[in-house]
Amino acid sequence: MNATPPIEAQDRPARLTVGVVGAGRVGPALAASLQLAGHRPVAVSGVSDASVRRAAELLPDVPLVTPAEVLARADLVLLTVPDDALAGLVSGLAETGAVRPGQLLVHTSGRYGTAVLDPATRAGALPLALHPAMTFTGTSVDIQRLAGCSFGVTAPDELRMAAEALVIEMGGEPEWIAESSRPLYHAALAIGANHLVTLVAQSMELLRDAGVQAPDRMLGPLLGAALDNALRSGDAALTGPVARGDAGTVAAHVAELRRHAPQSVAGYLAMARTTADRALAHGLLKPELAEDLLDVLADAGDGPAPASGAATPGTADQGTDAPGTADPAPGTSGPGPDTSDHTPETPDQGPDTPDHGPEGGDR
Repeated sequence: MNATPPIEAQDRPARLTVGVVGAGRVGPALAASLQLAGHRPVAVSGVSDASVRRAAELLPDVPLVTPAEVLARADLVLLTVPDDALAGLVSGLAETGAVRPGQLLVHTSGRYGTAVLDPATRAGALPLALHPAMTFTGTSVDIQRLAGCSFGVTAPDELRMAAEALVIEMGGEPEWIAESSRPLYHAALAIGANHLVTLVAQSMELLRDAGVQAPDRMLGPLLGAALDNALRSGDAALTGPVARGDAGTVAAHVAELRRHAPQSVAGYLAMARTTADRALAHGLLKPELAEDLLDVLADAGDGPAPASGAATPGTADQGTDAPGTADPAPGTSGPGPDTSDHTPETPDQGPDTPDHGPEGGDR
C-alpha cells in the first residue's frame, strides 16, 4: 500500500453530480462510495433486471435514464462497462454530442488508460482511468471492501490531483500506471485473482471427489496461510512435491487426475512446470532432482492414463508440507465479446453473478 499524503481541502474536487453508465457490479458501488464522500449521484443507466435491482439497492431514488441523459445530468460520469465495449461506447457518445466540455469522464477498465477516451477528450471531456483492484459482488459489501483498495490510475498530468482525490474519497489508494503498462498491469491482476478462483474451485471439486465433506473448511486455513506466505515471501514460500523434487508423487498425482478428472490434467501440468522453473531458479529445487521431475512432467503431457494400481516412479510424499473471482455497454448483444453499435440504448447482458476479478465481466 502506498503512503499517500492527505489531500488538503483546496485540492479536493468540488462536490460533483455523479452519473453511472452501466449499472453492473462496479458502477453503483463506486457511485455509492462517492456519495458517502459528499458527491451526489443523479442518474444511472441500465435496463436488465439485475441492473435495475443493483441500482435500487445501492443508489435508491436515483433515476434510471438513458446513457445520453446520464451525461446531460452529471459532472462526473462513471463508464462501467466491459473492456471490449468501452471504445465503441465512448465513440458513440462523442459522435452523438452527448459529451459536455469540462465533464469528468471516468472509466474503470484495467486494460485501458486514457487514450480510449480520446473521442470524448476531443469533445472537451476530462479523461480519467480509475481501476479498482478488487472483486465485486454487486452488493453493499463492495463499498466496505473499497477501504484500502488499490486503484490503478492513469490520468493527464493536469488531472492527477483530481484523480488522486477521487480515489482517496472512495477509500482507495492510488497506484499510478503508465498508459503503455495498462495491459501488463491488467494481465498481472487476472493471473492473481481470476485464475485463483479457478484453482480454488477446481481444488474443492477434487476434494469432494476424494470424499471430503467440507472442502471449503479444509482449504480455508491452508489457502489463507499460503496466500499470506506468498505475499510476504514470494517464491521463498513455495512448498510441496514440485518444490521438493518428488517426481514419484507428481507422477501419482497425474495418474489420479487422468482417471478421475482428466479435464484438470493440463492445468496441473502447466502450473507444475511453472512452479518447477521458479523453484529451480530460486534455489529451492535441487538440480539433481529437477531432471527427473521435469521428465515426469514432459512424459505426462500426452501419455494415456496408467492402469489402476500401476506402479509410478518414486515414493509417496512423506513430508508435512501441503501440496504446492457491469453491464454490457449499450449497443451490445450476446454472451460473446462485447461490441458496440454506438447507440447506447440496448439491454444489459451477462449473468448476475459475482465478478471474480478486477478485470472484466460485468462491471
